[in-house]
Amino acid sequence: MEILTSSELNYLKKKLNREPNLLEKEIVGAQWSEHCSYKSSKKYIKLLSKKGDRIIKGPGYDAGIIDIDNGDVITIHIESHNHPSAVEPYGGAATGVGGIIRDIISMGTMPIALLNALRFGHINSPFASNEIKTSIRTNNELHSASKWLLKNVVRGIADYGNCIGIPTVGGEIEFDESFTNYCLVDVAAIGFGKRKNLIKNIIQEDDILILAGSSTGRDGIHGASFASKELAVENRSAVQIPDPFMEKLLMEVTKEAIEANILKAVKDLGGGGLSCCLSETSANLNKGFDIDLGQVPLKYNDMAPEEIMISESQERMLYITNKDKLKSFAKILEKYEVPFAVIGTVKNHKNLVINKNGKTIANMPSHLIAYAPLLNRNGKKPKYIDDLRVKEISVTPPHDLNKTLLNMLANPTIASKNWIFQQFDHEIGLRTIVKPGITDCAVIKLNNNKFLAAKLDGNSKLCYHDPYQGTLTCLSEARANLISAGAHPIGIVDHLQFGNPENPEIFWSFKKSIEALIDFSNFNKIPVVGGKVSFYNETKIGPIKPSPVIGMLGLIKGMVGVSQIRPSPEDTLYIIGITSDNMGGSEYYEFLRGVKGGRVPPLDLQTDLNNSRIVLKIIKEQLISCSHDCSKGGLAIALAEMAISSNCGLNIDLDKLPNTCERLDFLLFAETPSRFIIGTKNEEKLENEFAKCKNLKYSKIGKVMNTGDNITFMAKDKKIINLEMKNAKRYYENISSIMKNQ
Repeated sequence: MEILTSSELNYLKKKLNREPNLLEKEIVGAQWSEHCSYKSSKKYIKLLSKKGDRIIKGPGYDAGIIDIDNGDVITIHIESHNHPSAVEPYGGAATGVGGIIRDIISMGTMPIALLNALRFGHINSPFASNEIKTSIRTNNELHSASKWLLKNVVRGIADYGNCIGIPTVGGEIEFDESFTNYCLVDVAAIGFGKRKNLIKNIIQEDDILILAGSSTGRDGIHGASFASKELAVENRSAVQIPDPFMEKLLMEVTKEAIEANILKAVKDLGGGGLSCCLSETSANLNKGFDIDLGQVPLKYNDMAPEEIMISESQERMLYITNKDKLKSFAKILEKYEVPFAVIGTVKNHKNLVINKNGKTIANMPSHLIAYAPLLNRNGKKPKYIDDLRVKEISVTPPHDLNKTLLNMLANPTIASKNWIFQQFDHEIGLRTIVKPGITDCAVIKLNNNKFLAAKLDGNSKLCYHDPYQGTLTCLSEARANLISAGAHPIGIVDHLQFGNPENPEIFWSFKKSIEALIDFSNFNKIPVVGGKVSFYNETKIGPIKPSPVIGMLGLIKGMVGVSQIRPSPEDTLYIIGITSDNMGGSEYYEFLRGVKGGRVPPLDLQTDLNNSRIVLKIIKEQLISCSHDCSKGGLAIALAEMAISSNCGLNIDLDKLPNTCERLDFLLFAETPSRFIIGTKNEEKLENEFAKCKNLKYSKIGKVMNTGDNITFMAKDKKIINLEMKNAKRYYENISSIMKNQ
């Protein structure tokens, strides 16, 4: 495997003023991999808005830290394990969970919740009608491979989180042909703690470096480099092996040591292993490290120095303390039976010095290792984007809108995720306020009067058509989900996932996503507190669609502010926002009708903010009983989800909807952003509040039925859709049906 490019090797030689040895090349190669160094993306990430009154630490740390008042802090981070999960889905997904948890505890907080965002190829065939040719392959072998990946990724996430006692409180999933024989596995972790207990990360000469946890083996060697190349072959040696029981012990050790004020710095060992952990910590804390590689506990006695330094064996932590507290820390480690070793000392020089058997075998400036030379990538707008926009779309109106809605409900991207949620113990820790699916986002109890809302969102189809507008829509949906739960947004995390950055068209799409993040964050004054960039998500069949995943956190003070999507009988339903017939990238076009093309619905930042503000205001004033945003699948899906969740029938008058649509199917399934459906029993007070809002587009559209369980849509006094609830539920549980015998 190529360790460094020729230009990187020449740069390293020039900076060292000598020829680096093999070990030094391996150390630098791990750190300078795209996965660890962000050498293609760092200059653009720096442009993101990171400032806010609540932000203690933003991007660039193991986790972002947000002040939530009264001495409390929240930490948040997101990571992926895409290549490993595509090769070994159970172990790859499980170790992804373990790594993100260690990021949280290294800040001095304890993890309280996990979320995930997953992407797979199709697990069933689209419902395109016979007369419409679909571009999506329906090969049963491809479906079986996707189902196998889905089953084992979910099992790996569930087993790891359940074993260590951290609830998985929410998730988001998409199925698309561009992920065939591949998958994206994003995991976000949330931590909670006291500001006074945050790790200070201030060290002095002669402080002690302790490596604790699992022994170092050959698993995960070249894992960072593996994740920085296209997935052309299966490299199982690059996949790490999970041990959730050791992770749980490390959590307890860290917690007790923090409470005893023993730790001066903490760093988990993730991508790049000891090479990245030691060089980054040394460079960031502006001190040198003298390391004795002979003290590192090994699984195999014959491991070479290069293997030891770049191994990515899991469940390992680096702790730094002083000589006076070493004995106390050792007692804590021994109490929990966690293996550990003193592997080095802090020095006043600025180098990473690796010794073995009394000889120095590597010696380089830590800053040189930790900060790769940045690249200037070229970007070029993909020709396909303009082609899709002007493409003449021929989609005949469906003859049977009942069947159309049922097939949309069965689309795995839209369908109920109960099959997945049932595998997660979301009630561990007793913080989960509502089960997944009852609100648009997770709601977690922090203390008696303070709650945290969290959501991950993404839309690869929209981002493929228009990476700027698509990313804006992902941000809008994440915010809308928080708003619908009654939460005030306080921070954004992002995970930007693309193909090979050496391809100018792919890099252009990445830059457009960054532009959307900057514009949304600045306009709405919601800072970006952390994130991740993942390139080289490609297989032999080509790159994935641009897949930014957006995470957002919101605060709720007092239970009165927690809303849910379930309406109650006799509620009057309103819609806020106007529906347009821009269908590009919609689930209706792509999954159901097998059509790519058309314009993506544009997002107006001011309208999006105004609509969000009014919904949050009426929730706080207790004027509504439920709230749900319109997103994937459009209005018909949002209303059907509300009916199914409450087991109450609906009667909707489509003639009342504010819209610019020429066709009923577009009105039903357009994915126009900035729309909310709300239910109320206080029509007069609600409309008085609406009247105060300039240019607000809204309308009363229907009722929740007290008797009967049909989902009914009327147009021009005719029932154009009239579904029995039991039939809608059966289609909506399609993932469970597909995965039943897996």
